[in-house]
Amino acid sequence: MTYLLALDQGTSSSRSIVFDREGRIVAIAQQELTQIYPQPGWVEHDPVEIWTSQLATAREVLAKAKLTASDIHALGITNQRETTVLWNRKTGQPVHHAIVWQDRRAEPLCARLREDGMTDTIRDKTGLVIDAYFSGTKLRWLLDNVPGARAAAERGELAFGTVDSWLIWQLTGGKVHVTDVSNASRTMLFNVRSNQWDADLLKALDIPASLMPEVKPSSAHFADTDAGLFQRSLPVGGVAGDQQSALFGQACFEAGMAKNTYGTGCFLLMHTGGAFQPSQNGLLVTSAAQTSAQPQYAMEGSVFVGGAVVQWLRDGLKAIQGSAQVQALAESVPDAGGVMMVPAFTGLGAPYWNADARGTITGLTRGTTVAHIARAALESIAYQSAALLQAMSRDAVAAGGTPVAELRVDGGAAVNDLLMQFQADLLGIPVVRPEVIETTALGAAYLAGLSTGVYRDLSELSKQWRVERRFMPTLSRVKAEEKMERWELAVRRATLV
Repeated sequence: MTYLLALDQGTSSSRSIVFDREGRIVAIAQQELTQIYPQPGWVEHDPVEIWTSQLATAREVLAKAKLTASDIHALGITNQRETTVLWNRKTGQPVHHAIVWQDRRAEPLCARLREDGMTDTIRDKTGLVIDAYFSGTKLRWLLDNVPGARAAAERGELAFGTVDSWLIWQLTGGKVHVTDVSNASRTMLFNVRSNQWDADLLKALDIPASLMPEVKPSSAHFADTDAGLFQRSLPVGGVAGDQQSALFGQACFEAGMAKNTYGTGCFLLMHTGGAFQPSQNGLLVTSAAQTSAQPQYAMEGSVFVGGAVVQWLRDGLKAIQGSAQVQALAESVPDAGGVMMVPAFTGLGAPYWNADARGTITGLTRGTTVAHIARAALESIAYQSAALLQAMSRDAVAAGGTPVAELRVDGGAAVNDLLMQFQADLLGIPVVRPEVIETTALGAAYLAGLSTGVYRDLSELSKQWRVERRFMPTLSRVKAEEKMERWELAVRRATLV
């Protein structure tokens, strides 16, 4: 048997998964990751914990699968994107906690970049909007606010990386400083047309080029792990940011194919092929996972608070004991009773891009119960995703394509049948859940398998994609449009807070 090991370093946990050649899960190991909130709007992780938890799960999953490193053909990495790590090249020690993708502390710098007229330049080079979400402004904050960091960076003593780069540095004992195009494209410093770090953008953000990692295609030989970690060296053959990895794992290899990942946030990506197509509807252009030096693109929209709203019901409202209870609670009422929730806890992402929006619950009456609020919370995930897909379809049609015909789904909340059916009802297209919903890790395994000869080509991977359930829309388009109008009204109210 041929096995592939995927390291899946996420926002809330570090996981490792062993897949067989057919893309089936052999074993999973997971450890939760500590969330650090120094002040409102700030979110951090301990980079050392990221590494030690990831290494521990990799060793644990091999034990669970009753395998050794000799049974593993290659290793792939997928990771929370935009999360920013800065470390000392000599000691390997981080100079500060990692600044997580959700963190908003760099918004004042973003405001200055907008005032300086950088909006069009950044969009044309990177496909992104100016927002604190992306890594570049987080890195600039570290250089400006960590004592001695800027001077050390200018002496060439520091290295910057997203979580994939940090893991590869650790896996190789500090020998390799590298990333892939999908992660690089999320920094606001990478020219996605030329697949290179952009000298003008580095200069505009006052970031020394010596900090930056080498950039490779997503399916390539990145490094070989230190032999002491797993009793033998393993080739790292695939790396991709979590959302591009999920797009790959869903076998969305052609223009017009789309997937939505329902995790802490929700991330909707549509493959657009080899053409750079700027969005006219507030979406991002990003580099898709690439199997060669030839650029491949995707249109992307991000929901900052997706499954995290269920965590809030559990930890904030104490409405449920565990996340698995939310579907039963929501199904205990026939509908949300007119309640609308906009979970803008950290502002709103695409297509609204309003950093000042705050969460609201509207439509409350004396008859409202916690079940209605739970249902409205679940439905908010689908409403936000529907607004994204509608914007995406408008962009596709404007570029001469066709609207998305079906939506492939994955991520933790994709197991919720109520949510998936409501999503299909709002969209008016099939929502398709695959047998393996761990498509983020699967994408990393596939990328590693491609570069090391396990798989011949993309068509072989397409044949391995298998449907578990297809949710067909049951709501009339008139009713669905009425619901979306009510959602947009609730969003306008949230932006007035």
